Amino acid sequence: MWPLLKKEKKANCSMSNRVEKVNSLMEHEINNVFLKDINFPDGVLVTLTHVDCTANLIEAKVYISVYPEENTEKIMKILNKLIYGIQQKINKRLKMRPIPKIIFTADKTISKAGRVEELLAQLKNEEK
Repeated sequence: MWPLLKKEKKANCSMSNRVEKVNSLMEHEINNVFLKDINFPDGVLVTLTHVDCTANLIEAKVYISVYPEENTEKIMKILNKLIYGIQQKINKRLKMRPIPKIIFTADKTISKAGRVEELLAQLKNEEK
């Protein structure tokens, strides 16, 4: 009975390891597409923060951070308009199956972290 449990743990570990590798590979390739093939508006910084693939590798949520934040909606529209071409480029570059379907999502964690930093600075100034 115990050897069976060990095999299950190994399978789960190797599966999650594969998902992590695919996340990293997708992040690298999508970053390359962003740098070489997409012209974002001047004065806007677009950052791919991380990629999160599902366990079955069918979908990949691609988290995007935009600075200044007012342009987030505009950038998301641009990316969703270009998603078919981006997906095709990724499909050609990667030699694996299945290749996860890309879904762009705005990453709010960086803006939340910035807000926390502002609040901490205010508290520090009030103490003085």
